[in-house]
Amino acid sequence: MKLLKVLLIISFVVLIGACQSAERRAHRSQAKSSEAQTKISQERLKLVDDYKKCVDKAGDDTAKVEACDSYLKAAESLK
Repeated sequence: MKLLKVLLIISFVVLIGACQSAERRAHRSQAKSSEAQTKISQERLKLVDDYKKCVDKAGDDTAKVEACDSYLKAAESLK
């Protein structure tokens, strides 16, 4: 009878430990995903700012404005 109680307690402890470990892994994964999304958003904003600066520098020169479109296309690809 004692052996059965000990085995039940050990099984319960192992089960609880496994559940908590899975929860921790899920939380870490979600945090990393959120961090990656933040980095992508920051990169998009930087590319849009670069595009605006490039267009301002280009002025009325359409060839230079067209060259600036690469910044805008890169920002759109990060959506």
